[in-house]
Amino acid sequence: MPSFSEEITFSATPIASRLTVNGALRPARNSVNTALIGMPRGTYTQDCQNPTNPAFIAMVETADMGPFRVTGLRPAVRALRRIMDDIQAEQPAIHRVLGSAGMLCCRLVRGSSTSISNHAWGIAVDLTIEGRLDGYNDGLVQRGLVEIYPIFNRHGFYWGAAFPREDSMHFEASDQLVQKWARDGEFGTPASVPPRALTIGDRGPAVLALQMALNRALAPVEIDEDGIFGKDTRAAVLAFQAQRGLTPDGQGSGVVLEALGLK
Repeated sequence: MPSFSEEITFSATPIASRLTVNGALRPARNSVNTALIGMPRGTYTQDCQNPTNPAFIAMVETADMGPFRVTGLRPAVRALRRIMDDIQAEQPAIHRVLGSAGMLCCRLVRGSSTSISNHAWGIAVDLTIEGRLDGYNDGLVQRGLVEIYPIFNRHGFYWGAAFPREDSMHFEASDQLVQKWARDGEFGTPASVPPRALTIGDRGPAVLALQMALNRALAPVEIDEDGIFGKDTRAAVLAFQAQRGLTPDGQGSGVVLEALGLK
């Protein structure tokens, strides 16, 4: 019998395209997390650091998930508890062999100098199966993750398999879920949610599509199509806005996306 931790190609699964597995769910944006939750600390590197903001630390808790313990943002930890309960009921064999490689970790996204990982807010969790991590950005996925990702989706969590740099061990609260928590008063009096524009720190399929469209529009100038909105992507957006006479704010707003043929 195949192991739940065995890594297989996505073509060997029922998944038509890993880029669309999350449906309408969007990855949580740095700008939304900052506006609604606050900043966990003032500076970030590629190394994992502890939060330093007392207001944020007050919203952190540690809890037992059954096969492992996690420390994270309170509503995310409680949502993960419900997810684990459903996994135990629906996929008990997988539940028994699940582990965690961490939840709260204040750092930048791997390979980025601008995008803060959603682990920094404690709203993301990396899972192990049978003590093994799924390989990062290798186009493969552990069998067990394919079985449980719909349960995470059902609870409003975004699966990292859809990131341009595939990260199948990673699950995070979606942008929509973070905003719901804010509306429910989980963070105190909610701040205004930033307009839904792609900007510094965002990542995912929508950013990748923006980068590809910018490369077509600005050729022969070319930016890295990595799905992470960093300084080069912002510079390319500014160049495109100047080319089209649009307001030069460096954001992938609806006007920019429409001008690029993405809306």
